[in-house]
Amino acid sequence: MDSWRPVATLQGLSVRAKTLRQIREFFTERDVLEVETPLLSRTAVPDETIQPMACGGGYLSTSPETAMKRLLAAGYGSIYQIARAFRHEESGPLHNPEFTMLEWYRPGWSWRELMDETILLVKSILGPKPVYEYTFQQAFLKYAGVDPFTAKDETLIQALPSPPPPDLDRFGLLDLLLSQRVEPAFKATGALVLLTHFPVERAAMARIDPGPPATALRFELYADGVELVNGYQELTVAQEQEDRFNRVNQKFLQEGKAMIPIDRHFLAALQAGLPPCAGAALGVDRLAMLAMNGKDLSAVLAFPAEIA
Repeated sequence: MDSWRPVATLQGLSVRAKTLRQIREFFTERDVLEVETPLLSRTAVPDETIQPMACGGGYLSTSPETAMKRLLAAGYGSIYQIARAFRHEESGPLHNPEFTMLEWYRPGWSWRELMDETILLVKSILGPKPVYEYTFQQAFLKYAGVDPFTAKDETLIQALPSPPPPDLDRFGLLDLLLSQRVEPAFKATGALVLLTHFPVERAAMARIDPGPPATALRFELYADGVELVNGYQELTVAQEQEDRFNRVNQKFLQEGKAMIPIDRHFLAALQAGLPPCAGAALGVDRLAMLAMNGKDLSAVLAFPAEIA
């Protein structure tokens, strides 16, 4: 049997190593401190779109976000981390349950400044590319022909290429439209695409722009149609963040799912004073894959989940 053999070629792992080196050089040049935070915690972030992995009486990290924000609240300044992250999700061309995430935070910055830096970082690795920018609403109107904020569910269903599963709620329909109509259009441009101003229900830990329409101060960056970066103008109000966590946990309870223990240390850090800041998370495996013109994460993963 050859099932013991790594999947990625030597070239793939070399590109991956180069990508990691380029990331560190980028932030070293900008005097951003590299940090490390725990992989195992007694708590996790309640998020409808993320399912954490329980392990040893705690949870494996889905993101270093809350621990890094505790460092920000303690006055450590601009920081970044290249961390392993774990999420319950099926393996696929762009997904692996264990993956590498770059996360960085800039105190005193606006999300617009962070978008500019994100573009510089990605171009430093993928090379020059045109950059397009759309709000969530603009992208749906242009590429799906519907307004995501005002269209009725029936209209969203009609805009899909095929009938959706019967139990999808409105945001499930929007997610399907994004993946089936909008993202393929992004890929066709061959450009870097910034998608901004998401529905408030997808704010997670981002500040809200009251609008109208009210939107989350959140951006995603796509490269060749691949979602690569998720960034926020970070929410700094402890009570509002706790209320969001509680709403998600109540929904989990109503759906018969286990509630997620809330990180009280993180909320205490917000209460003590998280400085105004912008932060982003980037999928390192996806970036390395794109750097070698790959179509599947296995191009840069020695041992993906199916043979780990």
